[in-house]
Amino acid sequence: MDATPHFALYAERRARVAARLAPGGIAVVPTAPERPRNRDSDFLYRHDSYFYYLTGFTEPNAWLVITAEGHSTLFCQPKDMEREIWDGIRLGPQAAPATLGVDEAYAVDELDRRLPRLLENRSAVWFPFATHEGLEVRVEGWLRQVRARVRFGALCPQTQHDLCGVLDEMRLIKDAHELAVMRRASQISARAHIRAMQKSAAMLRAGQDVREYHLDAELLHEFRQHGSQYPAYGSIVAAGANACVLHYRADAAPIRDGELVLIDAGCELDGYASDITRTFPANGRFTGPQRALYDLVLASQDAAVTATRPGMRFVDPHDATVAVLAQGLLDLGLLDRNKVGNAQDVIASRAYFAFYMHRTGHWLGMDVHDCGSYVEPSELGTVNERRDPLSGETIRDRPSRILQAGMVLTIEPGLYVRPAEGVPSEFWNIGIRIEDDAVVTPDGCELITRDVPVKADEIEALMRG
Repeated sequence: MDATPHFALYAERRARVAARLAPGGIAVVPTAPERPRNRDSDFLYRHDSYFYYLTGFTEPNAWLVITAEGHSTLFCQPKDMEREIWDGIRLGPQAAPATLGVDEAYAVDELDRRLPRLLENRSAVWFPFATHEGLEVRVEGWLRQVRARVRFGALCPQTQHDLCGVLDEMRLIKDAHELAVMRRASQISARAHIRAMQKSAAMLRAGQDVREYHLDAELLHEFRQHGSQYPAYGSIVAAGANACVLHYRADAAPIRDGELVLIDAGCELDGYASDITRTFPANGRFTGPQRALYDLVLASQDAAVTATRPGMRFVDPHDATVAVLAQGLLDLGLLDRNKVGNAQDVIASRAYFAFYMHRTGHWLGMDVHDCGSYVEPSELGTVNERRDPLSGETIRDRPSRILQAGMVLTIEPGLYVRPAEGVPSEFWNIGIRIEDDAVVTPDGCELITRDVPVKADEIEALMRG
C-alpha cells in the first residue's frame, strides 16, 4: 500500500473525479477480486488500477464511493485476528480515514446494505463499464432496492455513465509522483536486461548449456532485488527463431552461440509498469546480417523518437518508423524493387507488413498497455474511410491523438524474418525489436529506459565485460 505521506495525492484525484460527475452524481469503483489458481491457492493478488489510482490501497475486497460533492467512502475488509494470522495484517475501516484520507470507511460486508441508501436521491451513477464481471448486475440490484422506496419519496438515478472515460483522461497525463515511480521502475528493468545479456555471454564462454529460463531467472532476480513487486507482464525471452513469435514466453529452448536473443521484459514498481525490449547476440558478437538488420531497426527507432514531441500525433512515430523500414527492406534485398516498387509503394501496399506487423508504441502507465484514447477527443466527428490493401476491408480512421507533455508511450519498432521464397536466407529466423519508454516533455521526449545500451557497439562492449 502506498502509505500515508501520499494520501493527499489520492485525495486530489478523487476531488477531480467528483468535479467531473454530473450534479447529484455518484461513482462506485471496486478493486480487483482474488482469483483461484488451483484447488487451494490463489494467483498472486494485484489490485485494480483504477481503484489504486484513487486510493493507493492494495488490499482485496474493497470498494470506493465518491459523490459529486467530493465525499469519499471506502468499504474494506474488517479487522479479523484469525484471518490476519493466515493472510496478513488488514488496515480495517477504523484506520482507513486517517491512513488513506477518505471521509469515512465501513466493513465491506455492509456494502449491500449501505449502497442503496447512498444511491438514493442521486441523479446519475458512474462506474467502470466492462471491466469487472458482474458489476452491472450488482448495480442493478442496488437500484432495484432504491426503486422499491419511490413510494416513500425516494428518487432513483435516471442515468448510468462509464467512469472509465473520466479516469482514462486523467491517467493519460502523468504527474510528478507517477513519473518518479516510472523512472525508478525503468532503472530496475534496465539493470535486469544488462544482467541477462552478460549472463548469456558468460555462460556460453564457459561452455555451459544456456536456456531461455536461465535468462528469465536473471530478470526476476534483479526485479525483486531492487524492490519491484512483480513483472509488469510475462517476460519474453526468445532465442533464435522464437524471436519471430511476437508474444513468445520464456521457455526451455536452448540459446545457441551465433544466435540472437530477444528479451521483452519490465518490472512493475508500486503499481506502475516499465517495458523494455533489447535484442542482442547470445555470445556478445553480431554477425554481418544480424548487424545490418539491427542497425536498420535502430535507425527506425531514432526516427520515431524524433517524431515524439508535443503537437505531433500518436501515429507519427509509427509512420516515421515505417518510412525507414520500407527503404531499408529494399536496400537489404528483403523486398524486391521489381515486384514492390519504391519505398512509397511499399508503404502504400503495406508490403512491409510481412516483416513488421505491429504498431510502434502504446500508452504506458499503471497498466503495461495503459488506458487512454488513441483518438483526438476534439476531432471525434472527423472520419475518413480507406480500403486496406492487404485485407480489402474498409477501415474507418479518426484523427490520431495529439501528443502532450506528461504522456508516456513506448517506442518499439521491429523486424521479424521468417523463411520465405525471395527472402535472402542469411536473414532467415532473425527477429529484432528495440523498445524504450518515452515521456513526452515540453520540447520533445525523454527516454527513461536508456540505462541499458541500445547501440550495437555498446551492447558488444557490455557483453565482453
